[in-house]
Amino acid sequence: MLNYLAHPTRPCFFLFLLALVCGWNKAACSLGEGRKLWQQSKPDPTSHSQSFLQDTFPSGFLWGTGTSAFQTEGAWDQDGKSASVWDHFTHFNVSGLATETADVTSDSYAHWEEDVKALEYLGVKSYSFSLSWPRLFPHGNASGQPNTVAVGHYSRLIDRLLEKGIEPIVTLHHWDLPQILQEKYGGWKNDTLVGLFEAYAAFCFQTYGSHVRYWLTMHNPYLVAVQGYGTGVHAPGEVGGPSVSLIVAHNLIRAHAKAWHTYNTHFRPTQKGKVSIVLGSHWVEPQRGQATPANVELCQQSIEAVLGWFANPIFGDGDYPVSIKIKHGATLPLFTPEEKLWVQKTADFFALSFGPNNLRMGRNLVQYGQTVTPDLRRVLGWVKMEYGDMRVLVAEGGWFSETTVGREDTVAIYLMKRFINQVLQAIKFDHVQVFGYSAWSLVDGYEWNYGYTIRRGLFYIDFGQANRTRILKTTAQYYRRVVTDNGFPSDESSREVKGLFPCTFHWGITDSTLQVHFYPFSPQFTDPQMYNWNLTGDGALHPVSGVKLHTRAAQCTDYLAIHGHLRLFASTGATHYRFALNWSLILPQGDLSDVNTEALRYYRCVLTELKKLDLEAVITLYYPTHRTPNLGLPGPLQVSGGWLNYSTVEAFQEYAALCYRELGSWVQFWITVNEPNRLVDIYSSGKEQHQAAHNLLLAHAKAWRLYEKEYSSQQGALVSLALHADWAEPANPFLQSHTAAAQRLLLFELGRFLDPLLGTRYEKKQHGDYPQEMKAYLKDRAVEMGLPGSPLPNFTDSEREEMKGALGFIALNHFTTRLVSPYPHIHTNVQQKQPTNHGCLILSDPTWPSSGLGQALVPWGLRKILRWVTQRYGGTLPVIVTASGIDDQAPVEDRLRQHYLKSYLHEALKAQNLDGVSLQGFYVWKLQDRHVPQFGLFTSTHHQSKAKASITVYREIITHSGFPEDNTTQTCRFSELQMSCTVCTWILKNKAFLVFGGCLIITAVMLAALVIFVIFTKTTRTRGRGRGMDRMSSRRRIERATVCSCPTVVKSSI
Repeated sequence: MLNYLAHPTRPCFFLFLLALVCGWNKAACSLGEGRKLWQQSKPDPTSHSQSFLQDTFPSGFLWGTGTSAFQTEGAWDQDGKSASVWDHFTHFNVSGLATETADVTSDSYAHWEEDVKALEYLGVKSYSFSLSWPRLFPHGNASGQPNTVAVGHYSRLIDRLLEKGIEPIVTLHHWDLPQILQEKYGGWKNDTLVGLFEAYAAFCFQTYGSHVRYWLTMHNPYLVAVQGYGTGVHAPGEVGGPSVSLIVAHNLIRAHAKAWHTYNTHFRPTQKGKVSIVLGSHWVEPQRGQATPANVELCQQSIEAVLGWFANPIFGDGDYPVSIKIKHGATLPLFTPEEKLWVQKTADFFALSFGPNNLRMGRNLVQYGQTVTPDLRRVLGWVKMEYGDMRVLVAEGGWFSETTVGREDTVAIYLMKRFINQVLQAIKFDHVQVFGYSAWSLVDGYEWNYGYTIRRGLFYIDFGQANRTRILKTTAQYYRRVVTDNGFPSDESSREVKGLFPCTFHWGITDSTLQVHFYPFSPQFTDPQMYNWNLTGDGALHPVSGVKLHTRAAQCTDYLAIHGHLRLFASTGATHYRFALNWSLILPQGDLSDVNTEALRYYRCVLTELKKLDLEAVITLYYPTHRTPNLGLPGPLQVSGGWLNYSTVEAFQEYAALCYRELGSWVQFWITVNEPNRLVDIYSSGKEQHQAAHNLLLAHAKAWRLYEKEYSSQQGALVSLALHADWAEPANPFLQSHTAAAQRLLLFELGRFLDPLLGTRYEKKQHGDYPQEMKAYLKDRAVEMGLPGSPLPNFTDSEREEMKGALGFIALNHFTTRLVSPYPHIHTNVQQKQPTNHGCLILSDPTWPSSGLGQALVPWGLRKILRWVTQRYGGTLPVIVTASGIDDQAPVEDRLRQHYLKSYLHEALKAQNLDGVSLQGFYVWKLQDRHVPQFGLFTSTHHQSKAKASITVYREIITHSGFPEDNTTQTCRFSELQMSCTVCTWILKNKAFLVFGGCLIITAVMLAALVIFVIFTKTTRTRGRGRGMDRMSSRRRIERATVCSCPTVVKSSI
């Protein structure tokens, strides 16, 4: 073994003693706190720290990209270069897997100037590349003469980069060990390479150090140790198992430390540079997200087995993690106490590699239900908690695309967006000191054991063309935008607005088909029997024989289910309740031969009870169940062909007439069919889908015309049909084909139903027909597939007339936003099943928050769909969002739904106030869960129908009629009567003083009245007493006069 250890100085000796103390009392001196990351609650998906963060990176952030020599240089044997272990590995197919070589690959050795131009296009401030050890030293030993041609090549590259203002970040060793060293010493199994690497590093520092500020000794040594010498998947292809991997890793760590000490001692004082090592990692979450102590420990061990294996000696305490020591025991090479001090802290910043290579390897390390996830933010947070608050460079970040993708690498855009935004969140919320990000890689190259089957470049290269032209990919365009913007600055969609919805606004709740309870729950007036209770002390009811009571038919108030259901609804503060009738229940045979009058009576009771509560009903006539065999249709109609048979159209008109006649007096808004654009998805073939949609549209039009002719003048309701209306966003904003696909999807989803009814603002002459774009697309596709004609049915002239204007308002059910791309263009025969009629693929942005059922929460999509409908069909008809909601598995504290309601209604307000959309209502889906917590505002009856927290949020928004500036309640009644005036305004502003003043006045008046009353009472009493004395005197005088006037009595004589 070479004596490469420096002699411990006196400070090192004291550090050695400290290390011994820590060894004795590990609990007291433990440095790593990475475990705590899993113990912390994961960020709330409704908060800014978990969802996509609109913000910018710190000033001076080092945006970059990178490559490695073997993957991109080519020229494997030109200008004196010798073979590397990877050249040998691919030429001789050592693993039995490599069928291609990197002899030419991207040919960056010859086209390096084009690479610099590519960097200029991106606008990056750094370029990470590796030096080829076998190119600089064909014999492997840096003590000999270097290859001057190679030295000049890298000098020119570095100088050109600096000339363009691009910082070179230079990697000394990216896996391409000279083959001669593998053959002579056994490669990294031999600790002789530690000294050879030190000499090679010293030459590079000496030669290029005056122009290089950032050095990386080696890239992801974990893969070299495990895949190169353990499993043999990578070069040199040795299958030595774990024991050999441990030796290789030990030598790689010491080689890095040797190079760092060389730079620190001999070059740092003059060159002022920084040196580190790139370490790769995956990320893992515990089983089912349960952060029990046992699960957390398993996660910690999984990260330590990859990242901690190399990071702990360098950034930690100078030794391997305890979990690795326990796992490998005596086969693990040991660091002496002096080596620990010497290896420790041999990096000036933390350089992280986070990409597919390590994530693939991480899957082999999970156990007991753990999940490997591409969460770069969590990895960065773990590094900070485990090794301290140091500066971090993401030296490799990115994913891959299949070769067939070419330059339109749409999915890679969103993975790049996700990774970069995770870095931004780590900086802003976790305070990790990330100072740079290198998007991997600059150009397509040879992807190690995957050869050319995958691509990772920002620039596409056709490896079949000799000139190796760099062709821009859409990821390059996206990355350029991010670099230019220095992140993700706030846009209009992230800004809140203040304002009110109109007083006539529908604050609604939507349900599916309302369940009918045929029997009243109260037997009070329907049971003729009289009962004695507890007659025998058993607490039971005993009928009294011979006594019969008069009964009456059940009343609406006897249906306690109605009362309880509407009580829940009324408590939300909503004003409109939308529910569906059960067609197959009302007309079991599909015609008037069998009418279920009890069902109609029950629905009538619901409507009358709603009216008593001063609430409005919105009734859906047909709510498809999307389940076979009947799809919500009466059985006989489905048997006869369902919506593929025109007879169902006529049957629906008959059913609608019955409902209008029996229930119309209590209904102001009708929905004929709910989401016909989703119902057609049930049908297997494109032709059947178009025919079903055609008949559904005709059924609506007939029901609408019927109401207009026979019921509108008396009942005055509006009739519409509700369409599923998720927004379609082009998946790739840089491709016109994606924009066209998104528009095409909207036409298939909405235009095919609304255009025949409303026409468009652009083509009034097409009133009563399908969109021209849709017709042209289906016609062209039929020609391409060799079909005789378009599968789209035609309308007759009378049908066109019947459909014109057959819509009272536009009803849209909106839940989320879809990313849309065109389906790959494939020439095929008729038998080849096509995925969709519209030829679109549906994707989702991984940066969008999503629910348990996978519904993405994208508030701005609501505003966009409302604006699109208004722009296409004008603002004459009112628009109502007749259903909108999200599943939330929380039993009561449904924070995701709370966020959904506030954010979506904010976007609805923007559509109304900023875009001029005539928005008249918003209905939440739905009132109550059926079983487990999902979309309901209340829990199911099995869970005592508890109100969820989102009800409070919705009620508060309703109370304020939106989002007022001063959080006051809108007085809609005064607004409607137009009673506002200056005096009224003054009164409202000073009502507190007026009340106080009124109280004083009333008090004063009452006191004055009391005083007057007391005075009046006393006066009355005094006068009464005087008159009484006068009457007494008179009476006495009268009495005296009477006595005196008596005649004198004369005695007679006898």
